[in-house]
Amino acid sequence: MNPAKPYFAVLCAILVASPAGLAAPDSPNPPNAASPVNVPQPGPTEKPGFFTRIKAPYEPTGVAPVKLQNSSRLDALMRGGTIYLSLQDAMALVLENNLDIEVQRYGSQVADVNLMRSRAGGFAAPVSVAVTPGPGSVTGAPPSAGLQAFIVAPATQIGPVIPNLDPALVSTATWAHQTTPQSSNFVTGTAALIQRQDLSNVTIQKYFTTGTQVSLGLNNNHTLNNNSRAQFNPATNSNLALNFTQHLLQGFGPSLNTRQIRIAKNNREVSDLTFKAQVIATVSAVKNLYWDLLSYQQNVRVQQDALDVLQRLYDDNKKQVEVGTMAPIEVTRAEAEIAAGQQALTIAQTQELQQETILKNALSRNGVQSAAIAEARVILTDRIRVPDVEAVTPIQDAVAMAMAARPELSQFRILMQNQEIALKGVKNGLLPALDVVANFANNGLAGQPVPLPASCASNPNAAQCVPPNGFFSGGYGDVLSQLFARNFPTYSAGFSLTIPIRNRAAQADVIGSELVVRQQELGMQRMQNQVRVEVQNAMIGLQQARAQYQSAGKQLLLQQQTVDAEQKKLALGASTTYNVILTQRDLVTAESNQVAAESAYAKAKVEMDRATGQTLNNNDISIDEAFRGVVSRPPSAIPDVPPAQNPRP
Repeated sequence: MNPAKPYFAVLCAILVASPAGLAAPDSPNPPNAASPVNVPQPGPTEKPGFFTRIKAPYEPTGVAPVKLQNSSRLDALMRGGTIYLSLQDAMALVLENNLDIEVQRYGSQVADVNLMRSRAGGFAAPVSVAVTPGPGSVTGAPPSAGLQAFIVAPATQIGPVIPNLDPALVSTATWAHQTTPQSSNFVTGTAALIQRQDLSNVTIQKYFTTGTQVSLGLNNNHTLNNNSRAQFNPATNSNLALNFTQHLLQGFGPSLNTRQIRIAKNNREVSDLTFKAQVIATVSAVKNLYWDLLSYQQNVRVQQDALDVLQRLYDDNKKQVEVGTMAPIEVTRAEAEIAAGQQALTIAQTQELQQETILKNALSRNGVQSAAIAEARVILTDRIRVPDVEAVTPIQDAVAMAMAARPELSQFRILMQNQEIALKGVKNGLLPALDVVANFANNGLAGQPVPLPASCASNPNAAQCVPPNGFFSGGYGDVLSQLFARNFPTYSAGFSLTIPIRNRAAQADVIGSELVVRQQELGMQRMQNQVRVEVQNAMIGLQQARAQYQSAGKQLLLQQQTVDAEQKKLALGASTTYNVILTQRDLVTAESNQVAAESAYAKAKVEMDRATGQTLNNNDISIDEAFRGVVSRPPSAIPDVPPAQNPRP
């Protein structure tokens, strides 16, 4: 018999079994999702070839390089070295170019990959819920990123181990030459048994979520030796065995063995909520940057106006000194005030430039690396509007809105569900291990008959003269015929029971997991309490900012009247230059307070939206557009001339 036939049969078995492993892999990305994972997709009429399907599960899929080019919107908003920026365009640029949001997009892709692993029986790795606070202004406190989840790491890996749910093909081949000295030649007819043994086995095995393991194996043993007592030489022994194992207590049931899949699906939702929280944090931070830049620009105007007034006062004093109606010290005093005003103007201008740099960095993927963006000035086309009447939302309604909309709370609820799912798996580890085992095998033998020795002609009744059974004469095809005809079946069934006597490790795991659940319940209550505090403080802050704005407006109006009156007194000789300078200082302070009050009100509105979870709704932001990084809304029209400054109250 050709000794290569068993190995040819192994190859055939591999090709027959391989389609189970050639199914299309689970896509790690949902359809229509902007994914950085390059998964080659065939065309509508294109079908992958046979060998392509074979090697596909064993080749890595590429990950696209990061995108560092800005969207075309930024160029569309630039004219003559100036960026004309509305608040809506700033929000669109954040979604398209901000790197904090871009980094968070990968979180969902990582969760998709973890889901793919869990569907194969792997461990569902935890996902990150960390959110970057976002850029802060030149001065002031850093922006808030919202609540940080009180997370205790869930014990999702404790409990009965989930087997590999992907089918596996196991094949071995062994070639051996063996020489064994014999203590008696009665059995083998020789003092040294020389044997060549070729073993080839192929098995396909599959685990199921029911706690079932099934394997089908073909085992071949081809032997060639110098045994003169053998009736077949060479000979092939084969068996085709079906093995079945079913867990009945520990490790039983889909609800237990799919727990990692359910946890991974929850983690995918947590990643989406983390992305939403990142968008909210970044949008809120950039809105604050926008309003702060507006206040810095208005402060430059205020300081410039104050410097102009001081310059006029200096010129008037100088003329009066020349005609002898004023002492020269008044000119010196006016010069000192001009120097102080120039210093204040320089500080205001540098703060404006610094704030522009921070804002441009938040709206661009490569920051101020580009010379055009680094040198471009920013003109804001939106202004702060303080309504005459503030809409009042009852505190209980605002809290209810926050409880339903805040992504941090939804994240925590899902993480608590994950811990409950994991706890069921941990409790299953308390049970004894009871398995039902069954085996069904078919055996076969074929070989080349050994000719009878010549001595059998004179002594046909000798033991060595018994002719071989012709049923076993043949090649490997005859072996396969015997296997599938079930000529020599073997059956076995039984059970295996393992009962831990004290089971302290499993009990400790259950107690530890339940303690984590209790900690998370307290953490959830603490987070809800903090949300109520944030909402109430945001409402108080909004009321305070509105009152501050109204007070600053009245103060500015009265201070303007005071300056006018003091200048009239000076013209009549009833006042001094020093008094006019003091009132002028107070006017600058009042104007600065007015600008700060407007900015404080705008930022209080931003905080109110964040605290109640309405940032996306109130800014017309689509989370789908945010995930894709493409905003369908076109850029705003660039005005022909820079917008006029806000008139003073």
